Amino acid sequence: MIGIPTGTDVELDLRLEAVMEGVLVSGTVRGRAIGECVRCLGEAVEEVDLHLTELYVYPERAKAAADDGDEDEDVRELEGDLIDLEPALRDAVVPALPFQPLCQPDCPGLCSECGARLADDPDHSHEILDPRWSALSGLAGVQDEREES
Repeated sequence: MIGIPTGTDVELDLRLEAVMEGVLVSGTVRGRAIGECVRCLGEAVEEVDLHLTELYVYPERAKAAADDGDEDEDVRELEGDLIDLEPALRDAVVPALPFQPLCQPDCPGLCSECGARLADDPDHSHEILDPRWSALSGLAGVQDEREES
């Protein structure tokens, strides 16, 4: 429904700190997510601004943690002198995005009869007669004819 489009610039303001276990990455992530409004299918834009804190451990520390039985934890490892930030960014951004994005908080959606956007025409309506009363609509036409004569 919504996501940060491929190739879109994402602003990262990160601090990398050497710690005993590896490298601690902390900072902020800013970007713009674009998707479809769940009510009217128009464009929904959501500004993303969140804090990121992630520990990348040295490979030997990760192996030692696995040997100690800490396999349940999701441990991110350094790849030589490199850090792959993409999985950590994805894991931070995806839960921050709205589950049901809206183009505006009070989006009225689409007309259930004809599919027109209700935001474009707030007075949009249809005169729909209940089928149980349809026999009476014929009587109204007969009454109108009598009054004209």
